[in-house]
Amino acid sequence: MSTRTTALGRAALIGMACGLAGVAAMTAGEKAEQAITKRPNSYTPARTLLTLMGRRPGDGPQSPVWNHVMHWGTGAVLGALRGVWAVTGIRGGLANAHHTAVRLAFDQTLENGTGAGAPPPTWPRSEQLVDVAHKTVYSIVTGIAADRLIRPVLASRRGTVSH
Repeated sequence: MSTRTTALGRAALIGMACGLAGVAAMTAGEKAEQAITKRPNSYTPARTLLTLMGRRPGDGPQSPVWNHVMHWGTGAVLGALRGVWAVTGIRGGLANAHHTAVRLAFDQTLENGTGAGAPPPTWPRSEQLVDVAHKTVYSIVTGIAADRLIRPVLASRRGTVSH
């Protein structure tokens, strides 16, 4: 295996752990927010995962286990991406902002693609803000951890101009 491939793989694995730290922070924030706002749990992650597995879940509450598998699994997968970004020099606050957009887009693509969720513009504005806030916490924590644990050893200076 090449040195580059090894560095990318290592960064992805470390990024997965960073993503799990991000999910832990996001989950703690969600639970605190729900205690204050009385917003109920969403079972859209569980319905999305079950649909992806070929099942036909109803609209009612689902097993929290499926919610957790989707929640933590998505966090790890997208943490791997952030780890690859960190090792290749895509770092800092701007990377965290882009990562938040990726996290939101990933969730919405799966949820709407499976029919398990509705497009965010159809949600109450307060729920849109809450979703963005929680995903932002995830991306900031994931990014800070990745940037601290992964050196940008694969950052390239090629292509720094448009031609």
